Amino acid sequence: MEFSLAFMLFTLSMSITPGPNNVMLMTSGLNFGVNKSLPHLFGVCLGFPSMVILVGLGLGVAFEQYPVIHDVIKVLGIIYLIYLAWQIAHVKKTSLSGKVSTPFTFIQAALFQWVNPKAWVMASTSIAVYTSVTGNMFEQVFFLAVVFVFTGLCCCSLWLFLGNGLKRLLKSDAHRVLFNTVMASLLVASVFPAIYEMGLRLLKI
Repeated sequence: MEFSLAFMLFTLSMSITPGPNNVMLMTSGLNFGVNKSLPHLFGVCLGFPSMVILVGLGLGVAFEQYPVIHDVIKVLGIIYLIYLAWQIAHVKKTSLSGKVSTPFTFIQAALFQWVNPKAWVMASTSIAVYTSVTGNMFEQVFFLAVVFVFTGLCCCSLWLFLGNGLKRLLKSDAHRVLFNTVMASLLVASVFPAIYEMGLRLLKI
């Protein structure tokens, strides 16, 4: 019981705090509305738990044996996030109503988890801290994934609806452009910890 409560608090704190997924969902809510952003939302909320299962049931072992694979994925993720931030910051005014740009699809959002630095931190930390070699690994990892589904739906939905609610406040194109620029900056800032961690590792080599 104590273990379950501790993990639920962990998932809640990690899922509600700003990160690439939440920033992008908030931006999508503003630019495209809730209905058009639902595939993005479900892609995140089901894609990440799937990642936890795959990492927990063996993919993590491969990364331990061949850490260069994990490093390559992390570098590609950082580059991709910066590219997404650039796209968000340079959305055309005609795109703000959703006429030109399109929100993430379910598949895009699910696959995005594999290049999301925060997702890797959440997955690896939860598996390392909240599983035990003495227990049934499949049951433990499945439990972690299920909890992430529910906390993800609750927390990510809040960010999506918050972005959608801002439509009433940000009525002019100029205000929305400013909002997108701020969100793009936050998206870039979210990869700083990953860049810093990789920098420290390179200095030790």
